[in-house]
Amino acid sequence: MKRYRLINNFKDQYKKGTTFFVISESEFIGVKEFVLQTKNLDGKIILSEKELKEHFRQIY
Repeated sequence: MKRYRLINNFKDQYKKGTTFFVISESEFIGVKEFVLQTKNLDGKIILSEKELKEHFRQIY
């Protein structure tokens, strides 16, 4: 399962360093969308590929 860490605060909801798991990836006519769930299961967010690259870094 892919994991991502937030590299800067995101929309005043999540703090820098929060760990997320990728629940779903979808692509429709060249537009990728990701659904991420927090590690402690308290929230989900839906992001475009651009937002994912700007705010998150993949960790192993």
